Amino acid sequence: MSQTKGAAAANHAVEAAGITETVTVTAPASKSVSHRYLMGAALAGGTSIVRHTLESRDLERTRAILCAAGATMAELPESTPASGAWQVTGMNGAPRGGTAAAPLSCDVEESGTTCRLLTAVLAAGQGVFRIHGAARMHERPIAELTDALAALGTQTSFEEKPDCPPCVLTAHGLDPARCGGIVELGMDISSQYFSGLLLAAPMGPAPLTLALGGRKAVSWPYVGLTLQCLTDYGIRFEVQTRRDTGAPWQPMGDGAWRRLDEALPGCLRITVYPGPYRAGEYTVEGDWSGASYLLAAGAIGRRPVRVEGLRADSLQGDRAMLNILQRMGARVDVQPLAVTVYPSRLHGVDLDMGHCPDLVPTVATVAAFAQGSTRIRNVAHLRHKESDRIKAPATELGKTGVVVGELSDGMLVNGLGGRNNGKPDHPILPDGQTLSAHNDHRIAMSLALLDLCRSEAVVRSRLDDPSVVGKSFPQFWNIWEKLA
Repeated sequence: MSQTKGAAAANHAVEAAGITETVTVTAPASKSVSHRYLMGAALAGGTSIVRHTLESRDLERTRAILCAAGATMAELPESTPASGAWQVTGMNGAPRGGTAAAPLSCDVEESGTTCRLLTAVLAAGQGVFRIHGAARMHERPIAELTDALAALGTQTSFEEKPDCPPCVLTAHGLDPARCGGIVELGMDISSQYFSGLLLAAPMGPAPLTLALGGRKAVSWPYVGLTLQCLTDYGIRFEVQTRRDTGAPWQPMGDGAWRRLDEALPGCLRITVYPGPYRAGEYTVEGDWSGASYLLAAGAIGRRPVRVEGLRADSLQGDRAMLNILQRMGARVDVQPLAVTVYPSRLHGVDLDMGHCPDLVPTVATVAAFAQGSTRIRNVAHLRHKESDRIKAPATELGKTGVVVGELSDGMLVNGLGGRNNGKPDHPILPDGQTLSAHNDHRIAMSLALLDLCRSEAVVRSRLDDPSVVGKSFPQFWNIWEKLA
């Protein structure tokens, strides 16, 4: 896995250019894993310790709702502003809601992960729960999930826009018998509906089989993270696949699901067995999504960047950033718990990013520095994220002279690298030009990469709301000062 020869060549090239200093930074904790492991600890009986959780607004929302539903969490002295450590006393049963007259308020703010995972988990409890959040969250549909929950006995009433929060769940626990023990759920828009039901299923009275439906499966690797969480918390499940919809089902061997890179609708199902979550001590791994901006800085900046705390064998889908950078021509050195990326001449590529959509804003900005065009496809669902993550990068990169074409399922970035016709060979951020984060943490952090085409860092001061990074990476600007 280690690109030793490539790294040596890159070191030689860097040294020849007079650039010898490598900047070393630490990856933030995984947001996706932090959500899942705090939920597992809250649903367990007894007391657990969860270390190295991401400290961000999204995780604050998850903790607050879990505690309102019956768990207790105490911050441990070893916590830091960037990395939390929590003593979690579980609910000793399923989540507990309010009454029809006084539903339990579950404010997810802008956290789609909190909303989608906990909507399913709360439905496995008892009582009435009101799911609500920020204005943008009230535009993000969850009908596919609530339809599946209805088949299991949960009633949902939508207060404003059909099929979107705010909504009220009336929960009586999940009853697989109502649907023959099988629920079909697609991943055309999000994998989080599927993951939420996987987390909720152990609290049911009987086994529940989740069958993958729909037309495609976006973000499949995040389901792998959920299965890893279930494994660590002692939950039994069985994964079955088949070659095509006419072939017989075949059970996967113990742990073989870890090798699944993708899932085909109609050809995968997972049966989860009832059982308690197991209390224990858990540590959250580093976040490949948050690290993507740091790794990209190594490829397009002036100095090599070493990011520590990243597991080379991680199941996180955004580990794909390594492969994408390498395909674009970047020199990369991979070690078991660290990755170094070297300044490189990059070229355009054709990328199917359906399994790693959170990387799209970062890759779009990197592509602006590359020679030739980069096609990003299979990410039509990005128009329904915190912002329209196809239009937002196109709009902001357009301010720097980069032409970005919006496509039905993605975008085409016309990179400026390698020009020899007298025009700029990298994005130019004009003096005084302002930038918009579009109220989206990933847009803000991806635009920070524009600092690397200037002699001084200015993006933070040009953004309309640099604080939006607090949603997933509160320490971002502090770390960025070392790179820009």
